[in-house]
Amino acid sequence: MTFLLQQTLIYTVPLILVALAGVFAERSGIINLALEGIMVIGAFVGAWFVRSQQEGGWNEEQAQLLLLAALLVTAAAGALFSLLLSFSAVKMKADQTIGGTALNLLAPALVLFLVNIVFQQNTLNLRYDAPSWFMLFQTDFGFERKAKLGLVGDLLLNKTYLTTYIGILIYVVLSVVLYKTRFGLRLRSCGEHPQAADSVGINVYRMRYLGTSISGALAGMGGFIYALTTSNGAANGDVAGFGFLALAVMIFGNWKPLNIAVVGFLFGLLKCISACSGTLDINGDGVYTLAQIGVSTYVYNMLPYVITLVVLAFTSKKSRAPKAEGIPYDKGQR
Repeated sequence: MTFLLQQTLIYTVPLILVALAGVFAERSGIINLALEGIMVIGAFVGAWFVRSQQEGGWNEEQAQLLLLAALLVTAAAGALFSLLLSFSAVKMKADQTIGGTALNLLAPALVLFLVNIVFQQNTLNLRYDAPSWFMLFQTDFGFERKAKLGLVGDLLLNKTYLTTYIGILIYVVLSVVLYKTRFGLRLRSCGEHPQAADSVGINVYRMRYLGTSISGALAGMGGFIYALTTSNGAANGDVAGFGFLALAVMIFGNWKPLNIAVVGFLFGLLKCISACSGTLDINGDGVYTLAQIGVSTYVYNMLPYVITLVVLAFTSKKSRAPKAEGIPYDKGQR
């Protein structure tokens, strides 16, 4: 159970971060379908940065500091890449759905091109053993390796990633910012009634740029966290549809952070089951529980996406998106 919960958290943290990224963009009035592409860019930039620092002399004792620096770099990369979307949507008043789709097509092609040109390979891998570099053990928290910490202790202190704690902290802080601060109120007003917001002196264009940039920063970090914790930091222009799954979580969570956290955990559990279906030992008796059922692993791989379609089919009518999302702002319109 500890393994199952730990793996679920590994999938949940980037999922809710990227879903919150979508919330920030859409609450400001911009539809950000480019989350998948921004995640791809974040994964690539993060892997490139960490690899370059490893080659530059950083050692394993400095791994956590390197990880923090990589998160900042990927956030900046995601924010910069998202400016393509915000510029086209705010300045050029282009169709936001088409703009997001174009970025989703551009990102994998750009990443694969750079990996081939710079590294002469199809996948950019970190040097050494990335998980052992960045994984935290109970000895790092002052407990002996053989100490019995119980379920909660093993879950939080043994074989964990610093990104799990950082991701949850960022999620909580930005959720509070969005709903409990003046900035959050102004941002949300731009996605509900931008004309009314403009009438009281709020710069709608600037708020939409900020909302999309924050969205890009979160998605960039989410892409790197996903790549680091699930694929050894490899960047190959693919994040397995995680950006689209995060969009589904955002819609199912009705654009509200608390709902998104609950839904994200459930979808993270489904994603974990699909990834570990062949090796999951629930009872701890050496028997692979799901493998014994006789269901093909492909069924478990499809499960998160099939359930996404089913859930959206039944909940789409109850979803309440921001009223002005996707609508270019026109100052003269009332």
